[in-house]
Amino acid sequence: MVIEIFSDVICPWCFIGKRRLDQALSSGVEAAVELRWRPYQLYPQIPLEGHDRQKFLEQRYGANADRGRLPARLEQEAEQEGLKLRYDLIERTPNTLLAHRLMELAHEEDCQHALAESLFQAYFCQGRDVGDTSVLVDIAREVGMDASAAASYLAGDGGLAAVQEQLARAMDIGVSGVPGYYLANGFLLPGAQTSDTMVQIINRVQHRMPA
Repeated sequence: MVIEIFSDVICPWCFIGKRRLDQALSSGVEAAVELRWRPYQLYPQIPLEGHDRQKFLEQRYGANADRGRLPARLEQEAEQEGLKLRYDLIERTPNTLLAHRLMELAHEEDCQHALAESLFQAYFCQGRDVGDTSVLVDIAREVGMDASAAASYLAGDGGLAAVQEQLARAMDIGVSGVPGYYLANGFLLPGAQTSDTMVQIINRVQHRMPA
């Protein structure tokens, strides 16, 4: 069964959801599962070079916006999954189009799930600019991808059409926020559900599929 994960690499709930999905797949899931990461952009209007994050926050929340502040619920649920989100390290809010294109290349190289984890770690735990080509190439190298090939891919238009197609498809199938899990090409599970809920839903969808 294919699970498509609609996600943005700067969405903290997508990071939490990824960890919960990993737990679900390691315990209790009866189905043989294939994962396919799909793009979603929380802020598609951000210029390709990104925004200074402090200025971005001030535009949204006023002059007293604190870039290091985490909502209490987000911090608590992240810590439950072993995550320490370092918002204080994040200096730029990126446009994530390049990162999504790199994820398409990672699918071709069968390391998409590993790259998703590394992109989340880079942004939320290390404060790296995942909208910057050189940073993305370094992260690609870290997960075993060919850095030169990744640089050439991002310098051209590799993966662009596929990403644009899936961004449009997300709207067509009802993905209005992320994470969104599209199971067996017909069942949409929204939000960062608990691992137990994911196990139950995955098994239920598997049993409803035709033999």
